[in-house]
Amino acid sequence: MTHAIRIHRTGGPEVLQWEAVELPPPATGEVRLRHHAVGLNFIDTYHRSGLYPLTLPSGLGMEGAGVVEAVGDGVAELKVGDRVAYTSGPLDAYAEARNIEARHLVPLPDDISFEQGAAMMLQGITAQYLLHATYPVKACETILVHAAAGGVGSILVQWAKQLGATVIGTVGNDDKAQRARALGCDHVIVYSRENFPERVRALTGGEGVAVVYDSVGRDTFLDSVACLRRRGTMVSYGNATGPVAAFDCALLHKAGSVYVTRPGLPDYIASRAELVERAAALFEVVRSGQVRIEILQRYALKDAAQAHRDLEARKTTGSTVLLP
Repeated sequence: MTHAIRIHRTGGPEVLQWEAVELPPPATGEVRLRHHAVGLNFIDTYHRSGLYPLTLPSGLGMEGAGVVEAVGDGVAELKVGDRVAYTSGPLDAYAEARNIEARHLVPLPDDISFEQGAAMMLQGITAQYLLHATYPVKACETILVHAAAGGVGSILVQWAKQLGATVIGTVGNDDKAQRARALGCDHVIVYSRENFPERVRALTGGEGVAVVYDSVGRDTFLDSVACLRRRGTMVSYGNATGPVAAFDCALLHKAGSVYVTRPGLPDYIASRAELVERAAALFEVVRSGQVRIEILQRYALKDAAQAHRDLEARKTTGSTVLLP
């Protein structure tokens, strides 16, 4: 027996239940992984609430790091004792241990801790594809990053600076503004008291930004489009305030023939080769010191409900891990 967070119905954090579960031997192609740390991400709240429907009952969580405890038939790349991390496969990361197909796992370098591995996989690979594939950021371009002190945002800011971009970040309060500046933001806008489209236009001499990376969703979408330069790109990759409402596509022409895209992680790690390539790029930039993975909150895994409350109340900054 092991323990895991399970949900039997969707709803608020109260639906997260700490339960004893049976863990059979790993099947063909699987390994048993003992988690040392599990990542907390906003998408976990979408699964819990029912915004992203699940078949119930269900586990929760998309990323973790730990040690291989057992290997099923047909697994050649991994052995017992290997340090690994992941951000794909069936939802079941909120567990002391789990079985998972070996193809979802990547070796975790010895100089990256389990906590860093669990905190960086989903957020870091998301930042990698956003900056290098969804909209390849070029040196000297000016970009806008919402939630610049958050999990993905903090990585986006640092990595964009490494690429040579000028970064405007938005945050919700002065404490987060201070953190965003420390991460490398050239300009910080506290959106709770400033009109961010007006500030962006002023900071860019009226031109607007090349790209907006927006994880906020409903509350910022239209204003984010208004920040774009002619033929700029609006990247809506999250729904922290709810899904974006339907809009007339003529808006894109009126805003300067701009582009809008709604990317998702599974489409950027659809093959094993893509997963390995993006993870390698992430590990390289972290090991170089150019991107720091700062874990600013830690919760016991069994206290996942409180972690969800704090995350949704925007009480967290940077990365958060759950510890079995």
